[in-house]
Amino acid sequence: MKGFGPRLREERERLGMTQRVFGDIGGVEPNAQGKYESGERTPRADYLAALANRGVDALYVLSGQRTPAPLESLTADETGLLGAFRRLPAADKAALRHVLGRLAGEGSRVESAPQMQPGCRTFLTEVLR
Repeated sequence: MKGFGPRLREERERLGMTQRVFGDIGGVEPNAQGKYESGERTPRADYLAALANRGVDALYVLSGQRTPAPLESLTADETGLLGAFRRLPAADKAALRHVLGRLAGEGSRVESAPQMQPGCRTFLTEVLR
């Protein structure tokens, strides 16, 4: 797994910036920028905040996890699907996650449906039986 330095460099390159430009944004010299990217030094929080204000995914740089897309960027279809999903009973949500996971090729990594009380059935769980 990539560490902090390589992820910082990846973000700089994704944005098409040189070490000098990145360093200027963060308020450091180019040699400090190089040391951050090589892992020799760790930057301060204000440096990361300045970079985040210019489009750097700070969560990714720190943790390796990309920042999720904001809900405002969803298409009308995606918003409709999300709204419908949220209205489903828990068992149907679990069944739908299972089906979508299989369609996406995720196989056994998809969580299984929660245990239901005897006699409790929902439309989707009945259809999938």
